[in-house]
Amino acid sequence: MTPIPTVILTPNGLTPTPYVVHSLAEAVPYEPLGVYTVARTFHGDRALLLDAHLDRLEESARLVDIPLKLDRARLRAALRDLLHEANYPDAKFRITIPRENPECIYLALEPFQPVPQSVQEQGASVITVPMVRSNPVAKTTDWMTIRRPAYDSLPPGVYEGILVSSDGRLLEGLSSNFYAVLDGTLYTAGDGVLKGITRRAILSIAPAIVPVKLEALHIDDLPRVSEALLTSSSRGVVPITIINGQPVGSGQIGPIVAALRDQYDEWTEAQSEPI
Repeated sequence: MTPIPTVILTPNGLTPTPYVVHSLAEAVPYEPLGVYTVARTFHGDRALLLDAHLDRLEESARLVDIPLKLDRARLRAALRDLLHEANYPDAKFRITIPRENPECIYLALEPFQPVPQSVQEQGASVITVPMVRSNPVAKTTDWMTIRRPAYDSLPPGVYEGILVSSDGRLLEGLSSNFYAVLDGTLYTAGDGVLKGITRRAILSIAPAIVPVKLEALHIDDLPRVSEALLTSSSRGVVPITIINGQPVGSGQIGPIVAALRDQYDEWTEAQSEPI
């Protein structure tokens, strides 16, 4: 396998990391504790809501007392250089701010892998996981390590785990936001979850398609859910057609989720901008 680009943006410029890895997942144990964001490119060197990602990065740093002052122009230039040098058709990239040394920013990118065609066409199978983030509003690197055993224990064919609170509320995915349609209304948790960047886009798009309620459904509501989906910055909209081995509604991708996905895809084409 070919190593992926991993560098540190220091006050003195870019320097290679002291490790060599082949994927973003493989880089996790080597990266320092801190806060991070993950996004993807479109058409090589365009991104979606990159400033929103950087806003959340700064907010996450503030919430965990990391003194961060981002030079966004310098960060964007370094990211552009890394993308052009890698020359991937599209990339998934991570920006990590170390707790102990926030002026040294870790950048890593890998070739973008789209959602598998089978999942796009048939929907994803997910299971519920009795687990919650300790600090859901901050995107901290320790969560990548904490959730790894849960990902590794997912049964074959299961695409994602949906976190369930101690009182049975369906919160979010291990690395995504979760939504479900019940009685013609789209529900998604309003608090206790990471405020995903793609979630922000969906909440702006969805009201023209379906009423929206920022409320987490209870696990007991699942038999009555007619459609479901998850979103993340690297995956966009992913339909869910099976939860805990049971079909969601008809077991097919429903009209509301299909419309949300189509509208989101159009929105990304219009809103992506040069890095």
